Amino acid sequence: MDTKIEKKKGLKPKHIGIISIVILILGFIWHLFFGDTRSSFKVEKERITISEVVQGKFNDYISINGLVNPISTVYLDAYEGGRVLEIFIEEGSMVNKGDVILKLENRELYGQILNSETSLAAKQNDLRQTQINFETKRIAGQRSLLESEYQLKKAKRKYEQNQSLFEEELIAREMYLEAKENFELSQKSYEVNKFQSKQDSLLNTTSIMDLSRDLERMQQTLSMEYERIDNLNVKATADGQLGTLNAEIGKQIGRGQNIGQINVLTNFKIEATIDEHYIDRILRGLTGTFERDETIYQIKIKKVYPDVKEGKFKIDMVFVDEKPENIRTGQSYYIKLQLGEPTEVLLLPRGAFFQSTGGQWVYVVDASGEVATKRKVKIGKQNPKYYEILEGLDPGEKVITSNYDHFGENDKLILK
Repeated sequence: MDTKIEKKKGLKPKHIGIISIVILILGFIWHLFFGDTRSSFKVEKERITISEVVQGKFNDYISINGLVNPISTVYLDAYEGGRVLEIFIEEGSMVNKGDVILKLENRELYGQILNSETSLAAKQNDLRQTQINFETKRIAGQRSLLESEYQLKKAKRKYEQNQSLFEEELIAREMYLEAKENFELSQKSYEVNKFQSKQDSLLNTTSIMDLSRDLERMQQTLSMEYERIDNLNVKATADGQLGTLNAEIGKQIGRGQNIGQINVLTNFKIEATIDEHYIDRILRGLTGTFERDETIYQIKIKKVYPDVKEGKFKIDMVFVDEKPENIRTGQSYYIKLQLGEPTEVLLLPRGAFFQSTGGQWVYVVDASGEVATKRKVKIGKQNPKYYEILEGLDPGEKVITSNYDHFGENDKLILK
């Protein structure tokens, strides 16, 4: 007789395996839709800087390093080239306008002047000889004109006599016509000589005037060359302190070459370079301050240079009132340059994170202090201490402000 086999109750091993797989799949689906899928990175708190966002007054200024220079610099250029013969004043000495600093020697210039003097003497001789020749020719022309006038009067008198005799039929017609023709010829000869004398006089006068002008120009040229000789004495063009002097005894200096400078010490200016980030906000007239020997001095921007080189541009500043008594060229001052009036804003302490993110986002630490998540922010102005926060943060929140370079692209940081 057959025995009835009853099914065993309970979970079999294969059922447990299936259930485990289902649970894993459901867990994965839940984590995918409801869990935190952001990438994370573990960071030690001791290696980062955490700063708090606060509400306060934002002092709109920047700190710059300024270098003291003379208010103006006059450059010394050689008007004439030559060999340095003698140096009368050394670097660092005070000079007055017109003082001879050094003397040059130029033998080629000496030769040019000698040639010019010789040419001038020859031109003067030519002018004198031309004047003598013209005067001789003028006298000869006057004599010729007088002779023509005499012959004209003589021929006229004979013509008039023969005309009367011919009318009375006392002489032959031939004699009358001969006297008439001689008179007419003498009259024409006189007119020609008179015209020639007048033309010669005009020509002589014009020629002498041209020669005189040539002579005057040569004299002016020679005077200018004498001035070139004087220019071999390099002189101070302003009162001040002789700065660099690039000259040594025997050194050859080219024409127009810069050989030094004079620092005008009636006043001083402060030169500084500023990051191009501020170029739209730096204007002439902005004021700044610096402290020296427990005294605060005020300065203002006199000139903003438009050129940007290697990410920086240059400004010149001058003192508003008094300046330090012991001020010297080459001193450097740390200046606080005011860009605007203080305003009440959200403040975040400056940090190296800005170089990593460009101020576009930050890591914000949660209330537990154990997790920091990435958040977009908007940063406005900045000074040496704070950033102005326009959007993305609230007072009291804490932000990692140290460098982000080693955090990678992770959205969340686990703080240990």
